[in-house]
Amino acid sequence: MHIKGSVALVTGANRGIGRAFARALITHGASRVYAGVRDPESLVDQSLVDDCLVPLRLDVTKPEEIAAAAAAAADVSIVINNAGTGGAGTHLLDGPFDGARQAMEVNYFGTWAVSRAFAPVLAANGGGALVNMLSLASWVGQPLIPGYAASKAAEWSLTDALRQALHPQGTLVVGVHASFVDTELSAWTDAPKISSATVAELTMDALLHDRPEVLADEETRRAKSALSGPPSATPGT
Repeated sequence: MHIKGSVALVTGANRGIGRAFARALITHGASRVYAGVRDPESLVDQSLVDDCLVPLRLDVTKPEEIAAAAAAAADVSIVINNAGTGGAGTHLLDGPFDGARQAMEVNYFGTWAVSRAFAPVLAANGGGALVNMLSLASWVGQPLIPGYAASKAAEWSLTDALRQALHPQGTLVVGVHASFVDTELSAWTDAPKISSATVAELTMDALLHDRPEVLADEETRRAKSALSGPPSATPGT
């Protein structure tokens, strides 16, 4: 599909991967990018506002804000579901489930709700593309962040369902998988990380070449190739 001249929406666009997605879309010639953020006044890239970037109030856990966003951004042909949370505070074997529930609300149900609201918008604008920011954790259990991993596994399943359901209307559905990306969400670990800009550029390339999946780094590619193998008790194998 074409990015140049397109209109796009990025959820969670204020920092990290979302900010990189918005910048990459503009670099590739998008005429307008709606930056979905919980507080439009806090938008980091204020210098781009009124040029190509349009702040849009959007908390993906609030149905009324999703409906308002779909009405305001009725001209989009690319929707990137990037808003997410790590579900911090939920341990695997003890403690409360609050963080895991929040991860499901944002990462899974939030993505589902935005996709459901914008599917008819994309159809009306020729099909376009729906991009979901997933994770290596979609495929590999994570004892340190079990709530986040479970939400991403659920989001992967959702992405496949959306791919099948939206194909008849001509919508390309892209799942983007990466291991640790250098953002605030991964600040707790010193594991090797790739940049947000790398993830965003690989995603732009997938859109331009109509590819339904992005495997952003070697660790993610290994995890995908190992899915057909037997279960392992050793992380990353």
